[in-house]
Amino acid sequence: MDVRLLGALEATEGGSSLLPTAGKPRQVFGLLAVHPGQLVPVTALIEELWGDDPPRSAQSTLQTYVLHLRKLLGAALSGGPEAAKRVLATRYNGYLLDVPAETVDALTFERRSSRGRLAMEVGDWPQAARELSGALELWRGRALADVPIGSRLSVEVTRLEQSRLSVLEDRIESDLALGRHQALLGELAALTARHPLHERLCAQYMLALYRSGQQWRALEAFAVLRRVLVDELGVEPSPRLRELQRAVLDSSRELEGGLAPLLAAPAA
Repeated sequence: MDVRLLGALEATEGGSSLLPTAGKPRQVFGLLAVHPGQLVPVTALIEELWGDDPPRSAQSTLQTYVLHLRKLLGAALSGGPEAAKRVLATRYNGYLLDVPAETVDALTFERRSSRGRLAMEVGDWPQAARELSGALELWRGRALADVPIGSRLSVEVTRLEQSRLSVLEDRIESDLALGRHQALLGELAALTARHPLHERLCAQYMLALYRSGQQWRALEAFAVLRRVLVDELGVEPSPRLRELQRAVLDSSRELEGGLAPLLAAPAA
């Protein structure tokens, strides 16, 4: 069974969908799928489905949703109903989705991202770019785009989307290290417009512009970010970004060589 979370929710076997169209059963499957192989307590599932005001019938209704999911799984899996019970398993006070990690796109995304970051650490930029690009290609839209989102899934979707943006930044950093600054200009222009408070993206855009012979536009990008930060948050850009601005003003040789240390993500 293949499970896809990075876009519309999908669970397929031999190309056939295993999921219902109804929202709440998809919500149940979605919450189990973001924690494959892990017990998800009944209380967490009820909170996801009904928030702080569940109906008296919440537990029995949840069981009905699970039975419906198992019926669909049993009709498609070669082992029938017994296989469905193993895949969507009941455990003490909860349920778990027992599928191999390699069949879940979100876990494949995490593995490829980790390999890409390891390559970055040793300066293997071609390998880093390949792995990070491959990880990003798994995305087909917003995570769980067609699933109703409660409090629990909201946290998971936010986590996945933040991870996606972080991996995208690392892939851009790898491309900059490989001298692909001109090819990045359009993508970075769109990203900085979409994330106007994001300093690392602005720094990457500034470096790509500078290396493309557009020093004035690099300074303009800094000015736009500063204006937004001051107007919306009442703060100045970070010392790291101001240092990059000074380097651009001074036409520093540091910006022409290897990847500028100023672009590195801050330590956790």
